[in-house]
Amino acid sequence: MKVNQRQRDGVTILDLKGKITLGTGDIALRNAVQDALNGGARHIVLNLREVSTIDSSGVGELVSAYTTAVNRGGRLKLAGLPSKVTDILQITQLITVFEVYDDEDAAVASFR
Repeated sequence: MKVNQRQRDGVTILDLKGKITLGTGDIALRNAVQDALNGGARHIVLNLREVSTIDSSGVGELVSAYTTAVNRGGRLKLAGLPSKVTDILQITQLITVFEVYDDEDAAVASFR
């Protein structure tokens, strides 16, 4: 999985591309969120538009990222969920835990 970090209107956006799966994707996600928080980010959007697959490890890492951000005084939101990711979050009922937005614009605007 590839992660690109960028800033927009005071919000850190992590563009995720590829698979959030056991072994590489979950570690890349964890490291990207930790790096953003260590760099002072408090408002984070995970842009999942180009995520092709997510497994239970990836779901666990999303929950861990959310918890870590909240515990450090930040907020983490999800944007652009592909249908596969939406289905998994609905099945696990985690869709009610995360703030989910259809696109990056809506997610960024929600921090204002």
